[in-house]
Amino acid sequence: MPIYEFKCRDCGEFFEILVMSKDAEAEAEAKCPKCESQEFERVLSATNHAVGASDGGGGREKATTQTRNCSAGNCTTYTIPGGG
Repeated sequence: MPIYEFKCRDCGEFFEILVMSKDAEAEAEAKCPKCESQEFERVLSATNHAVGASDGGGGREKATTQTRNCSAGNCTTYTIPGGG
C-alpha cells in the first residue's frame, strides 16, 4: 500500500494519499486539503537511506534537504549527489 505525494497545481500545497492495491479510485477522487482542487501532480517522494561513508562522508558531497509543510505535517525532499 504505497503512500503517494502530490503537489496541487492551483495552490502549491503538498499532500499525501494512501492508495490501496486495488483502489485506483482513491487518487481519482482525491482533493487538495487546502483548496479542494482536483488539479494536482504526483511528485517524487523522499527516500530514507544513507549517503556517503559512515565516517561522515570522507570528502564526498553530502545530500541536501528541503523541509516543508504538507498534509502529513512536515515533508522532506532530499537531493542526492550524483543522482543526475
